[in-house]
Amino acid sequence: MHLAQLNIAKAKFAIEAPELSDFVDNLDPVNHTAEASDGFVWRLQDEAGDATAIQAFEDPSVIINMSTWTSVDALKNFMFRTHHRDFLRRKKEWFHSLPDDTYVLWWVPVGHIPSIDEALHRLQHLRDNGDSPFAFTFKANFSAAESLGL
Repeated sequence: MHLAQLNIAKAKFAIEAPELSDFVDNLDPVNHTAEASDGFVWRLQDEAGDATAIQAFEDPSVIINMSTWTSVDALKNFMFRTHHRDFLRRKKEWFHSLPDDTYVLWWVPVGHIPSIDEALHRLQHLRDNGDSPFAFTFKANFSAAESLGL
């Protein structure tokens, strides 16, 4: 099994606004770091190489990020032990705080590429039901075996 993740954020400014330039200008380097990280499998991207133009919500200011990893630890290592960490620290500069969960994790079979609809379903399930083997956060960290009911 591989770990899938969806992360959403509501931008404070239009993606082409100068206030978001540090974020936008670093998408390529951060994405390259992800792709070079141990345990990286796949990430959602459009023709430009990122996912900022992919509109999964009616609100165009909500952007998404999706990827799959070989393990929870692989994703955590990328998020918290690479250049990506510097951008997590600046998230409040660029994005609104949202009252609901903004990310979700779930297990998928090796080779499965999750769809946006699948990811949004998992996020809504998490928001409605809390952490479960079907949709969880780092706090719960369900194993692949638990998600299969083993």
